Amino acid sequence: MSRHYIYSAIFGSILCSLGPWGLASAADVKKVVIVHGALVDGSGWRAVSDGLTKKGYNVTIVQEPLTSLPDDVAATKRVLDLQDGPTVLVGHSYGGIVISEAGHAGNVAALVYVSGFEPEKGESVAKLQASSPVPDAKSTIKATSDGYLYLEPSDLPRFLATDIPKGDAEFIGRTQVFTSSKVFAAEAGEPAWKTKPSWAVIATKDRAINPDLERSMAKRAGSKAVELDASHFVFMSKPNDVVNVIVDAAKGASR
Repeated sequence: MSRHYIYSAIFGSILCSLGPWGLASAADVKKVVIVHGALVDGSGWRAVSDGLTKKGYNVTIVQEPLTSLPDDVAATKRVLDLQDGPTVLVGHSYGGIVISEAGHAGNVAALVYVSGFEPEKGESVAKLQASSPVPDAKSTIKATSDGYLYLEPSDLPRFLATDIPKGDAEFIGRTQVFTSSKVFAAEAGEPAWKTKPSWAVIATKDRAINPDLERSMAKRAGSKAVELDASHFVFMSKPNDVVNVIVDAAKGASR
């Protein structure tokens, strides 16, 4: 038996034991998939996307239908299936529940929660919000006759985006994506943060999710937490800081 054959056999057995993503997980992570939150679309992530692109990352933003948690997870997995390498999966707000489900995909190397929910199995947006309400924040969320929710446009700036230009916040209020009430009641399955490394951006001026809830969820998940003096729309008010957290996650997952 030749030495070349022996080396090939040994190397082949190592590859098989590593599995399809064994080598990829040790490679540089250069793919980022972003999942936006409820009531909005992914367009607000432009500055973060541009910042990551300039640093050599390939960025894709999922446009969820916001019709149900399974539908939104499926939309995310559809995008993940198109990535040709290990990927950082980012979720904002309700998007945190989506990435906790979709993050089980084999090519997800790390999770980043941006002012987002990090649920345990059986928890929902509604349950988590009720467990730790935001002090003195009473938004005017309304429902349509067919069960879709929206925020009174004039209220959006003061509840979600106190630190971005008022005109931009008002425009987001007028271009909301109406969100099925099923989304907020859906209970999470076994979360991917139990098996994948995770990072969390805590928005200390958040009026949509209690910052203390963000901290406790990050601690429970073992996420590397970074606190930023920002509103719920921290990805718009402090895009460079959010870029830095995502880059840190990509580098951490590459080690």
